[in-house]
Amino acid sequence: MDRVLSRDPVDIENILALNPCKQKYASLYSTAAKKHEKKHWKRNADKNCSYREKLENNFDDIKHTTLGERGALREAVRCLKCADAPCQKSCPTNLDIKSFITSIANKNYYGAAKMIFSDNPLGLSCGMVCPTSDLCVGGCNLYATEEGPINIGGLQQFATEVFREINIPQIRNPALPPLEEMPEAYHAKIALLGAGPASISCASFLARLGYSDITIFEKEDYVGGLSTSEIPQFRLPYDVVHFETELMKDLGVKIICGRGLSVEGLTLSALKEDDYKAIFIGIGLPEPKRESVFQGLGMDEGFYTSKDFLPLVAMASKPGMCACRSPLPSIQGTVIVLGAGDTAFDCATSALRCGARRVFVVFRKGFTNIRAVPEEMELAKEEKCEFLPFLSPRKVILKGRKIVAMEFVRTEQDEDGNWNEDQDQVFRLKANVVISAFGSILSDPKVKGALHPLKFNRWGLPEVDPETMQTSEPWIFAGGDISGLANTTVESVNDGKQASWYMHKYIQSLYGGAVPAIPQLPLFYTPIDLIDISTEVAGLRFPNPFGLASATPATSSPMIRRAFEAGWGFAVTKTFALDKDCITNVSPRIVRGTTSGPNYGPGQSSFLNIELISEKTAAYWCKSITELKTDFPDKIVIASIMCTYNKDDWTELSKMAEVSGADALELNLSCPHGMGEKGMGLACGQEMPSDP
Repeated sequence: MDRVLSRDPVDIENILALNPCKQKYASLYSTAAKKHEKKHWKRNADKNCSYREKLENNFDDIKHTTLGERGALREAVRCLKCADAPCQKSCPTNLDIKSFITSIANKNYYGAAKMIFSDNPLGLSCGMVCPTSDLCVGGCNLYATEEGPINIGGLQQFATEVFREINIPQIRNPALPPLEEMPEAYHAKIALLGAGPASISCASFLARLGYSDITIFEKEDYVGGLSTSEIPQFRLPYDVVHFETELMKDLGVKIICGRGLSVEGLTLSALKEDDYKAIFIGIGLPEPKRESVFQGLGMDEGFYTSKDFLPLVAMASKPGMCACRSPLPSIQGTVIVLGAGDTAFDCATSALRCGARRVFVVFRKGFTNIRAVPEEMELAKEEKCEFLPFLSPRKVILKGRKIVAMEFVRTEQDEDGNWNEDQDQVFRLKANVVISAFGSILSDPKVKGALHPLKFNRWGLPEVDPETMQTSEPWIFAGGDISGLANTTVESVNDGKQASWYMHKYIQSLYGGAVPAIPQLPLFYTPIDLIDISTEVAGLRFPNPFGLASATPATSSPMIRRAFEAGWGFAVTKTFALDKDCITNVSPRIVRGTTSGPNYGPGQSSFLNIELISEKTAAYWCKSITELKTDFPDKIVIASIMCTYNKDDWTELSKMAEVSGADALELNLSCPHGMGEKGMGLACGQEMPSDP
């Protein structure tokens, strides 16, 4: 302690020597010495050849979007809350992004997670693997600014991770009757084939609607589909998939593993005979596309398809996925990955973690034609994968039944946009392992036979209505990869969401029921939503003690409506007066201020109330009150009124507010300050001077 408190001038000089505050001369430091010193201070890892060795067997989360609380608050406060919300319009699940970001900015992390899971049951998975640069972030109005677009994926992951830590289950909509009291239609048997993102989403929404007999059949011994078997652990840990699957099972959805589609077992016809009223197909595309040059080759020779390689990596690196404790594929030397989609780059980065020394990603077209999202390609580039464009596989070179090289031919694009192979330009690349990632198909005759009597399109996939997700058979629906409509996890989730409503509509029609013309899918609920925080004041029951004061947030009826939709319990209208007392606000109605102090996060903002009473008419506000009470009968709407020192005016305005349906009145006798000169409010209750 004495040493710490010492004021020895020598100690001070030593401290200053670390980084002198003031110099008399320009500094002199050799480049060699600086390179050596830099290694002691730099925080980012060196990306030299030894970097690959650090990746081997390292499946830790790459944390490309992860935010801590401080970072999330700082990022959330940057959001402009755009009225047209281009981010929401760019999201396949139509997630209310600006609202959940607002909740984060207010430190209402549960509210943010509730909004996310309400529209996307796989909100955490999508927060981690969504190609946000091509979706919500790509639409952000801040894209061209200095700080760049909002890290929406990071904020989504942050809110849902916080919710996961709360460790509470999902529950049915509290407004629904008990299961035993539900109409017969809600006890209809529903089957979903494949436990991937599309099926988990579809089953979640069907269960939220009130259906109680929902079964998912999965051919594997694990759930999650492609999210589990083909997205690597370092991008999407298995415990995330398990968490979201458990949320679905909280609603009573059953999963039967080890049963897949096959003419010898599970078929659509057999399910119909077993009295299943509706079926959703979400099996993905189970077989890989194989080029003719790879016929007869397998893992013994050093050849893998993505459908072979990625599941092997997943089973060895994802704790909890299976109990097989299998080893990672033995990948040594140089690896060639063929393809330029997301799966190809997953194969490339996974190969490095399996021991590959060098990885070449080879594709037929140029960089401008790469199908993978920038996030995937950048990760592969950062991890020192090497890219070779304009090459098409021609021949595999074997030596002693082992791959030693591949021959390619050059591809070129003609004036009509067609890609052609130039057989005169041949290129040979040495390699020990080749991984083909040319996409997936549905070709197994046993699976296609089990899908009888569905009609198939020219791509060999079931015909699917893009709006209702219905197939050629009205009782069968499909979504995800097998529909040919979805290319990403979030699009598969939305396919399941879309199908759930039209399955609901179809099942209800079987039992003579009807559904609203405008889809009404229930929100996400937990036991937290059952807690009664209502309170009674002056004989009025407020659903919760949170409301809008008669100030800037209540400037207009749509603003109050938005607050009620977000869960606020009451609102006091902006103070209004009779037409003869109408005023005009010349200042901006809303200005942004800043707050500071220990109770506020970094850079949080506030609104400054710089206006007078409302410049909207009493008729406007009375009509607004009627509409708000009609649409939100449980919310409390208080009419804030102000008049001159005139009993008849106060009586008239009070009766107008009462007839409109207002729950209570707020009489403005002294606010806002500065209107007393007009005889408004401030003059009330004062002794009037006697006439001379």
